[in-house]
Amino acid sequence: MPQRAQHHSNMIFVEGSQVVTSRPIQGSSGRTVHPAGAVGVVVKAPMDPQHAYRIRFPDGFEAALHHHELTLLADYKQRNACGSRDLPANDGLFGRVIFRCVIGSRAYGLDDAASDTDRRGIYLPPADSHWSLYGVPEQIENEATQEAYWEIQKFIILALKANPNVLECLYTPIVETATPLARELLELKDIFLSRLVYQTYNGYVMSQFKKMQASIRNRGQVKWKHVMHLVRLLLSGITVLRDGFVPVSVGEHRDALLAIKAGRMPWSEIETWRKTLHRQFDEAFKNSQLPARPDYERANEFLVKARRLAMSEELP
Repeated sequence: MPQRAQHHSNMIFVEGSQVVTSRPIQGSSGRTVHPAGAVGVVVKAPMDPQHAYRIRFPDGFEAALHHHELTLLADYKQRNACGSRDLPANDGLFGRVIFRCVIGSRAYGLDDAASDTDRRGIYLPPADSHWSLYGVPEQIENEATQEAYWEIQKFIILALKANPNVLECLYTPIVETATPLARELLELKDIFLSRLVYQTYNGYVMSQFKKMQASIRNRGQVKWKHVMHLVRLLLSGITVLRDGFVPVSVGEHRDALLAIKAGRMPWSEIETWRKTLHRQFDEAFKNSQLPARPDYERANEFLVKARRLAMSEELP
């Protein structure tokens, strides 16, 4: 199955981001009003990569474009500064995966017959590729098999920032591949936990619920699966602050979360539960024994060690 190295992930571009279009923009008359390569600004971002952005151009014209039709201006300039070279699949980066795990519904215990298997992990690029003018992508993906692997430094930075998906990789019970170097990182996973979880998780949930409330007012509907995962994220964050580990399986909350996913729980009941969880999150933050910051020093020591090992042809 074809594998594809990418320089960007499917993370949503935030409003205000400057982007470059990959196709010509047509007006209502069918006439091209902006060529491919035009620069615009994101004025409205979707909640997921499957829906369109609203892009405003310098002349005030606006158009709807999808994620795959846009590149962040900073990435576009960097790519062209390096001769517009994209890493081809035969660079062998998928062969440099040192850690592969399963997250998502199957790890949470929320899967059904239609659920995908979401594999995530880490790849360690060869030192020569990392040092080269062209560099290496922060993430490589195989969309057909729902796989995505972060470059090791990107993974560590996201973990230090308390990124939920990355922290869940470190704590998931479903590990399919782990080289000795990856097992060493797993033994260090506690160094990434800090009270930053409160700001990261809480802030994301509040911003997303604000958008959902607007969706209900304007369209009378929301994506129930997304609502379910936001509530799950609150439950997870509370446990991190209280007990010092990232719970992946939802355990006793499974039935309630599946009721949300199926649209069986009334919105008013969800809102009541969410507000209760926010109060519990506040209390957990106030009483948490976690440090205020993650252990950047030990994380850096591990990264330097990994970079040195990357000089060897053998995968550590």
